[in-house]
Amino acid sequence: MKNIIVKTGFLGFLFLAFGFSYNYYQIFYSKNTNFPNEIVYLYISTGSGFDNLKSNISPYLKDTISFFKAAKKKEYINIKPGKYAIKKGYSNNDIITSLRSNNIPIKVIFNNLERLEDLADKISNLIESDSLALMNSFTNDKFLKENNLTKESVFAIFLPNTYEFYWNTNANQFRDKMLKYYKMFWNSSRIDKAKSYGLNPVEVSVLASIVQRETPKIDERPTISGVYYNRLKKRMKLQADPTVVYAIKQKKGFDTKIRRVLYKDLKIKSPYNTYRNKGLPPGPIYMPDLSSIESVLNLESHSYLFFVADVKSPGYHMFSNTLSQHNRNKRQYTSWLRKNKIKR
Repeated sequence: MKNIIVKTGFLGFLFLAFGFSYNYYQIFYSKNTNFPNEIVYLYISTGSGFDNLKSNISPYLKDTISFFKAAKKKEYINIKPGKYAIKKGYSNNDIITSLRSNNIPIKVIFNNLERLEDLADKISNLIESDSLALMNSFTNDKFLKENNLTKESVFAIFLPNTYEFYWNTNANQFRDKMLKYYKMFWNSSRIDKAKSYGLNPVEVSVLASIVQRETPKIDERPTISGVYYNRLKKRMKLQADPTVVYAIKQKKGFDTKIRRVLYKDLKIKSPYNTYRNKGLPPGPIYMPDLSSIESVLNLESHSYLFFVADVKSPGYHMFSNTLSQHNRNKRQYTSWLRKNKIKR
């Protein structure tokens, strides 16, 4: 009888141990995902608590109760913001491990932007910070003063490229990292080149933005850079059509389509209108790519002062030393405009 009791007790212990082990396995190590894709990404906002996490993660789980039991037992209480991967077939233990330590960096790519506002809109779709917070950060008075920038010239510090950020990056963190990359790009060699032309890094970017809007042809940009440099040296007005286009858009809206600059446009009162004002405009009229910046730093040395579109070679220009020669070159362009009935 005694042996029967011992055996029964032992079997009961084994049953309890098995039940505990099975329950433990179910809570921590059995598969607990419920989505058809191989992977989903969970975005956890800054300041999120457990309730926020619950509403975000529940649609991807087969058993939410077991997940929160596992989270409690593993003392997962510090909810970290960011972007996290949950793979199909993950257990609760896998999910919690990912949420604790695997904040995934994202690629942030930007280029071909016309204004600081466009950049803020673009970035707000890639990281947690919204466009208003980004704009406030970019144009913060203290930041501008500390870095000798203005609300117009600050656009120059954002160099188009591919970068890595965490999704939960805030506006100031984004701005400061961009400034860091800007300072890295502007090494002593580039600064010395800029100085040799009497320019600083921001002025190089402003000029590069005009050059880029003048031509899509990278091989021609050093030549056009040389024209504008010659004009600056002679204290002539740049008379750059892209700056007039920018002034028009400021007035009428940046979605305005402009294929032709008219004589009346040259009278627009704007600090960006280089037909009215000498020197460079107060800030970039476009986000210049690195090739445009390099075209200014390695501008072509020549005596050209004028250029006009070459209709026989789309995208390229005809260059001249004198106004009379320029006017002759210009006739082929104005004739082409009339022929194609391009009035605006």
